[in-house]
Amino acid sequence: MKRTQQALALSALSLVSAGTLIVSPAHAVATDHAGCPTPTKAEAKRSKAATSDQPPRGATAIDGLLVNHIPKGFSLGQVVVDKHDGMSEYGYQWTDTRDEVDRKHRALWVRVVCWPEARKLSGLRDVPFHLGTFSGDPKTAKIGGREVLTRKGDGALGHGQYVGWVERKGTVVTVMASQPLVPELSKIIKGIRLS
Repeated sequence: MKRTQQALALSALSLVSAGTLIVSPAHAVATDHAGCPTPTKAEAKRSKAATSDQPPRGATAIDGLLVNHIPKGFSLGQVVVDKHDGMSEYGYQWTDTRDEVDRKHRALWVRVVCWPEARKLSGLRDVPFHLGTFSGDPKTAKIGGREVLTRKGDGALGHGQYVGWVERKGTVVTVMASQPLVPELSKIIKGIRLS
């Protein structure tokens, strides 16, 4: 009997493991938006402490999201986590050491947002972001093969171009590229993939 129980337990463990690998990544949270990349407690801690990476992280800076085209010229990086209003924001900022008001300042911010109400592009105007809303008069455009909402960066976002799209139900991706990176925005967006 003991041997049968062990065999059943091992079979169950194998099924659970296989299901976990296929259904959702290890960092996903079991919520209405399962499979949406969410930060670990360690990443949230790094964000709160404003810990910088020198040199910055690469394509896998955001667990569960690949950023396959990262322009050159960055010297710092930082994970950014914000949880509020039933949503989770998880992103990474790449920057150089120039002052933010310098028009040559290079900065790229890629963020994934788990928001259960995200369904279509027009709904991005209603997402309760703390930073980087699509208020005012954002435009619809096709960039990097994706239908996106876009507007000029200003104020806290800095100069450049800000875009966002609904990757799938419950998952939004936003990108803010400073002015020197705008010519590469199509490549940046095209190279972003949920893993």
